[in-house]
Amino acid sequence: MIKNVAIVSLSSGIAGESYIQFEVDIGLRRLKEYGLNVKFMPHALKGLEYIKAHPEKRAEDLLLAFGDPEIDMILCAIGGDDTYRLLPYLFDHNELANAVSRKVFLGFSDTTVNHLMLHKVGLNTFYGQAFLSDICVLGPEMHPYTRKFFEELVRTGHIREITPSDVWYGERKEFTPEQVGTRLPARPNHGFELLQGSPVFSGKILGGCIDSMYDFFHEDRYADMPALCRKYHLFPDSKEWEGYILLLESSEEKPTPEKYQRALESLKKTGVFNTVSGVLVGKPMDETYAEEYKQLLVKVIDRPELSIVFNVNIGHAMPRCIIPFGVEAVVDAKRQIIRFADWHTKSGSSSH
Repeated sequence: MIKNVAIVSLSSGIAGESYIQFEVDIGLRRLKEYGLNVKFMPHALKGLEYIKAHPEKRAEDLLLAFGDPEIDMILCAIGGDDTYRLLPYLFDHNELANAVSRKVFLGFSDTTVNHLMLHKVGLNTFYGQAFLSDICVLGPEMHPYTRKFFEELVRTGHIREITPSDVWYGERKEFTPEQVGTRLPARPNHGFELLQGSPVFSGKILGGCIDSMYDFFHEDRYADMPALCRKYHLFPDSKEWEGYILLLESSEEKPTPEKYQRALESLKKTGVFNTVSGVLVGKPMDETYAEEYKQLLVKVIDRPELSIVFNVNIGHAMPRCIIPFGVEAVVDAKRQIIRFADWHTKSGSSSH
């Protein structure tokens, strides 16, 4: 059972801005209702400008959280877009490998980069939710589907199985104190969609936000990001994907079909689609470009025998489940369930 939670700002520093304080207070109250002790790491609330300017302090907070024997869970405040800048401070002198310890690590979006960093040093992590995005939602309560998985993780330190949500919610357009207590309209969800391949497949899941992975290979957002990702071997080689299922989900930027295609083509060049046992794809926010994405997945991957399952409630569309990375999973699209083996935090050595 998780008792002590550390909150880190590894990407955006928005959690430290005064205009967000009312949301932070909502989240803190909810976490305390679970009996959790919450600790913000030293720089987590320093604000947008400070966090942007000091990737070394973000790295320091992560290392401190792993080094604190009282902390059971590291919860990311939110995503962002430049956590790749932590790479030198975590890998130049094996800092992350030396600090990492058995803890639950939870985040999504730009945190995809952090998940792959932790994969490199052999730590299994949990993908799908974050503090501001999920605990601090402005409705009268956390979304029930989201809450179910967060509660299971806090209670057991693991996620046993995932089934689809009955509903999904559109994007909230305003984040003001006046919105507190207002529910988002619920729309019917239609479950996991098998686009091609066998409905049953297995492997360890790894991946994340396709927008972040696009930036591994393209200089559109940050000119130095692809070079740093290559230098630190952030995206695993094709052979390292043997026995894995690739998870892909798209961000709130709602990438155009053209950008989505370029992202898939970049991933294809790595050989990942020739190696993985299947692909899981999250529901796009507001279902924007859902039909185009489905067509592109089949067309670009161009491997009809490879199982592709679309519309998983993971990533940026509300509500969100939590997916354990690095543990054996069995996907059964026909029965609409994903089951996970017992969780062992250390999945291997730092030589991944």
